[in-house]
Amino acid sequence: MPPPTLLASPSLSITPEPLTRDAFAPFGTAVIPPLPRSVTTAPNPLSSHPKHPLVTFPVAANQLSALKYSPISPLINNYPSQCPSNQPSEARMSMFSCFPRTLRAVTSTGEGKVGGAQKVVFDVGILERHPYTSQTFSPLGLSSDDKSAYYLVIVAPTLLGQTATARTEAGESVSIRDPPNLSKLRAFVASGEHAVTYGPGTWHAPMVVVGECKVDFVVTQFVNGVAAEDCQEVCFGEGIVVDLSERQQRAQAKL
Repeated sequence: MPPPTLLASPSLSITPEPLTRDAFAPFGTAVIPPLPRSVTTAPNPLSSHPKHPLVTFPVAANQLSALKYSPISPLINNYPSQCPSNQPSEARMSMFSCFPRTLRAVTSTGEGKVGGAQKVVFDVGILERHPYTSQTFSPLGLSSDDKSAYYLVIVAPTLLGQTATARTEAGESVSIRDPPNLSKLRAFVASGEHAVTYGPGTWHAPMVVVGECKVDFVVTQFVNGVAAEDCQEVCFGEGIVVDLSERQQRAQAKL
């Protein structure tokens, strides 16, 4: 059954921004290697390692051939104490093979071919959240400098304690508790060197891959098998888009 559709949703066009630890912190954790890929030896002395308030300082490991950063992202399990069913949960590791999404070209007269478009957009038609667990997406097989694909992390904070009215496919009105705050919707551009952890309750779009190839993700979270507690979803009408025009133009210029 499709998720209910919010009756009041604004028309929004947002421009994606680079994924950084600080910018993403209100929504969860951006997992980004603390050292550039070009670094081939550990800083010596280790005290010279760059410091960041959101990154655990490393310790030497693997017979001094590695640096260990721990923890890098929280594993949060708020089952069963906070969920209505009081059903216990288990840790779950899954794989999502995410295929490139279809983008929409918009011209001054409406939709058209990409070559004559003024805008290239991704339509955000649905958001979901996991109220009682963190959820981490770790990409596989996509290098940091791979130009064939990237992914969008689209998130919105929760309007805690509020409700919104939605309509089911059957035409029934339902209340959505703690709906997304669409006025603060944001989108981040991530590459193969990034993993992301959504905090419990963070509204987010299902993973959005853009480009020429699929991206496989290892996904880590907790589940209790109660569908309404593991994942909650809402749909929107038309009008909420991520404007990828600038990103696509830069990519074309580099070809």
